[in-house]
Amino acid sequence: MLSKAKLWLSLAVGTLLMWSTGAHAAWELNMPRGVTQISRDTYDLHMTIFWWMIAIGVVVFGVLLWSIINHRKSKGAKPASFHESTKVEIVWTLIPFLILIAMAVPATRVLTAAYDASASDLDIQITGYQWRWEYSYLPQSADEEEVSFFSTLATSREEISNNMEKSENYLLEVDNPLVIPTDRKVRFLMTSADVLHAWWVPEFAIKKDNVPGFINESWVIVEEPGIYRGQCAELCGMDHGFMPIEVHALEAAEYDEWYAEQQQLALAEQELANAELSMDDAMAQGEEIYTASCVACHQAGGAGMPPVFPALAGSEKATGDVQVTIDTLVNGVPGTAMAAFGRQFNAVELASIITYVRNAFGNETGDLVQPADVNAIIEGGQ
Repeated sequence: MLSKAKLWLSLAVGTLLMWSTGAHAAWELNMPRGVTQISRDTYDLHMTIFWWMIAIGVVVFGVLLWSIINHRKSKGAKPASFHESTKVEIVWTLIPFLILIAMAVPATRVLTAAYDASASDLDIQITGYQWRWEYSYLPQSADEEEVSFFSTLATSREEISNNMEKSENYLLEVDNPLVIPTDRKVRFLMTSADVLHAWWVPEFAIKKDNVPGFINESWVIVEEPGIYRGQCAELCGMDHGFMPIEVHALEAAEYDEWYAEQQQLALAEQELANAELSMDDAMAQGEEIYTASCVACHQAGGAGMPPVFPALAGSEKATGDVQVTIDTLVNGVPGTAMAAFGRQFNAVELASIITYVRNAFGNETGDLVQPADVNAIIEGGQ
């Protein structure tokens, strides 16, 4: 058993190693000042009230400590004999009331500004899914196409399972980041397609709940171009830690170019319903999608984790009627952990993943599902 001296020495060395390797960064307790006016106002309000609380604590506990020391029994102090004092009661009621009023004035100013999402230049709907975000840029005119895409964790499974070195932005990178312009007011309309989520970007001072069936709103004007990261801040299920947020703020002209490209991509995606896939292309793309979006529940070999996540290898739904397989992926299974993926992937991606599932893991049905087959199920359910 270690002696006390050796124990304290070990603790001291461990502490020095933590600080020398940069581990002290994890000890940051305060909120960031942020890159928006609202985030700075929020930070300043927080710090103002924090120091007021420090001052109140010093006064209250100072008086308490002074009273204990100077009115102790060993000094012969005698307790006063009275029942109440109207003056004291008025004072200790009036002072907290004035303090609360003094806090309420700046707090109301900041909150009023934070909740005023009117007169926006751009509206984006943010929908939370287990476990990804959908960003839909609402058209500003009838001539525009709706730009919509999903943002999914880009960290590899090898990093998560400790089979390779973790990157600098481990669990904070996505395949399709949200892109917004600087110096324009962007309004966020937030909801959820399944369970509670919360969209949180500390640098924007935004943390808003995504509630199924409800729309919450927030807004931001980013002043500095850059990449800003956040996370889902609501415990939304097993892979809650695997749905990060990545926002790219671009200069206005650069954003306009990006948005024009997305308009062209949206038009091109409408033509995918007529695409014809080869077996090789469908299997390759299907395996990529399965690895990124399905392997956490159904496992790499399709063995699943019964009873919550059933096996796909040899499954009746994966090898039986192809229409059942398509319907299960597109519409999900109510009351189970199987989500609906009809909006999460386009027709080509859905056809690819269904083809892969029906021919991988020893299933080998030989079926090649085409986008037209998927769209028939989607349109039939509308």
